Formats: sequence, structure tokens, C-alpha cells
Amino acid sequence: MATAERKDPYSAGHFMIEIDGITRAGFQTCTGLDSQTTVVAYREGDEPGTTRKVPGLEAYSNITLKWGSSDDTDLWQWRQKVVDGKIERKNLSVVLVDATGTEKVRWNLTHAWPATWTGPSLDASGSAIAIEQLVIAHEGVKRA
Repeated sequence: MATAERKDPYSAGHFMIEIDGITRAGFQTCTGLDSQTTVVAYREGDEPGTTRKVPGLEAYSNITLKWGSSDDTDLWQWRQKVVDGKIERKNLSVVLVDATGTEKVRWNLTHAWPATWTGPSLDASGSAIAIEQLVIAHEGVKRA
């Protein structure tokens, strides 16, 4: 009896984000990587009481990135361009790597731009890292 080759899942803790013109690897989290197709109910006139379900428009969630605050201002400047009315769309990739840093999976997102920036919650009595957050809108995701 033949046995299939075992394919272990990859760790979610090893990933990089590549953004056109911005090189930054130290993100704490990346969420919102998904796509969905709207389901449209359709009834043909000669089929009373029966509806068919057909695919509608594709929709993509915004990507949310979180990272520790530092002197690096590239993401802040990209967001500031949107505030100034000069939207600069970029392509970006979310890259899942193994423990050795070898690329295993890549998702490419198109026409991305920063929609929301959230600064860190500050607390003088705490010792936590100051975390910034950027929500990025985009128009499509493909697994490469």
C-alpha cells in the first residue's frame, strides 16, 4: 500500500511584506488576506418557487498590518500622501517563509493604498512595545 508524501503546514509566524518602494520586514501581524464572491439569487420566469445562485462581484477585505513604532517613516509618508490628496497605489506581496527564510507561499495584491493609520496606545505605567497599525485597501489578491 503506497503512502502519500506528508505535507506539513507552514508557521504563521514567519512572513514578510514587500511593498513597491518600501522595504520593511518587521511586522507583528498581517490580517485580512481573503477574497469572496457575492452570491446573487436569480429566478427564471418559467420556474416558479425556484431560485438559482449565480456568482456576482468579487470583494477583497482590507489588509491590516501591525508593527512596532520606530524611526522608520516610509509607511507614515505613504499614508500622508493619501491625506494630502495624492493617492499613490502600490502593489504588495505577503510572503510566507519557512524557519530558514525560504519563500513558501506568496500572495500578490494589486493597486493597494493606505486607508487608515492608527497610532500606538500609550501608557506610562506599562512596558509594552508601542504598536502602529495600517489598514490597506486593494483591488485583488492572487496566489503566486
